[in-house]
Amino acid sequence: MTGVRSPLSPTGGARPGLRERKKAKTRAAIRAAAYGLIRQQGYEATTVEQIAGRAEVSPSTVLRYLPTKEDIVLTDAYDPVMAAGLAARPAGEPWPESLRHVLRAVLGVGAGEEAELTRLRTRLLAEVPAVRCRMLENMSATGRVLARAIADRTGLAPDSLEVRTVSMSLVGGLMEVSRYWAEHDHEESLAELVDRALDALENGLPALRQGPREGRGEARGPGPDPVAS
Repeated sequence: MTGVRSPLSPTGGARPGLRERKKAKTRAAIRAAAYGLIRQQGYEATTVEQIAGRAEVSPSTVLRYLPTKEDIVLTDAYDPVMAAGLAARPAGEPWPESLRHVLRAVLGVGAGEEAELTRLRTRLLAEVPAVRCRMLENMSATGRVLARAIADRTGLAPDSLEVRTVSMSLVGGLMEVSRYWAEHDHEESLAELVDRALDALENGLPALRQGPREGRGEARGPGPDPVAS
């Protein structure tokens, strides 16, 4: 998932302390510096030292907040947001419907005020192998968040094979949605692509367009016509 601001965060919570606000400000400055440099000169040409210089912090500070350059691009606050959003849905609501609702709310930010940043991140995901590998590592945490939410709704254990399989299929599907969107120049609606992916995971692949006899005939190869024989 991408983005750092949440449409689902509660508005009446306690104000973060001074230390937490300073950390958030520093992290935001590091990300802003990284994004600006990547736009100007590309991902590979951008170094941690350059990011630190533009953010006016030391390279060690950059790596203390975000251990790798890939983390600067990928790390976001959506996992706890998704967990809170799923927990807030009605108890009797089927979990696929709850998931769709929460993802639509999260995607609303990416398609709105953070559209440019979301496109940049998905483009890097599609084009830079190191970013893609790091996202695969990071998405295990998202899978655990989804596993707990699915377990709460189904009564199954969050570490059961069935729940783990479904949750990781979901996060893998979301990653492929991001890549597909970027590979097609961000022309389609991201929300509609997510709906299509969830449909495929929930209902299976759409029916083949060719008829079963035609399909079997192609697989069988040339030979006598069974009708004529």
